[in-house]
Amino acid sequence: MRSGDARMNTTKGSALIVGAGPGLGRSLAAAFAGDGHRVALIGRDGPRLKTLADDLVDAGHSAVAYSADAAAPGLLATVLAEAVDDLGEPDVLVYNAAFARPDRPTGISVEDWATSFAVNVTGAAVAATTVIPMLREGRGTVLFTGGGMALNPSPDYTSLSVGKAALRAYAHALHEEQREAGVHVTTVTIRGFLSPGDARFDPDVVAESYLELHHRPQDQWRAEYVYG
Repeated sequence: MRSGDARMNTTKGSALIVGAGPGLGRSLAAAFAGDGHRVALIGRDGPRLKTLADDLVDAGHSAVAYSADAAAPGLLATVLAEAVDDLGEPDVLVYNAAFARPDRPTGISVEDWATSFAVNVTGAAVAATTVIPMLREGRGTVLFTGGGMALNPSPDYTSLSVGKAALRAYAHALHEEQREAGVHVTTVTIRGFLSPGDARFDPDVVAESYLELHHRPQDQWRAEYVYG
């Protein structure tokens, strides 16, 4: 399902935001739309995404909402390809989806382990593998939303800690594979909790760091950017 305005601005490629819900996802979509990209907002909550896309369109930007679950790899790949067909070749992929809930090491069901890995890791790999061959002129940026729990695991958020650690490892490996090909891959390891109005951790402030990373020259590329 899609909704929004896909008016073409050919000066920049599209930006695909997976996990574009409220909070950081909304801020990322607004930041890249404000930078002149046609934005695809991809997530599970279609009506909420439509509202976010409509807000961007009302502000004069090009944005389209697409409904997809990051835990469903086939659907995610199909929707990403659909977004590229609608909005043109991408410059940017941001994978911001996460399975985040309190859980303890010995209290996690097999089903929740599978869902956590599907969203936090497999979905990221599917998105990257799908989009990288579509990047405009074979170049572009892939940004993953990481977390400080990848570095300092929490026993109160065990599956998220494990998922972010695995995502961090994948991002480092993908960075090494893609760097010489001209694709900038990095994980943004956010060491703190997002808080609207906070000078450092307001989602709009954090989103600007993603935009800055996208514009960095190749000699400043790193596999990981620790924020906070």
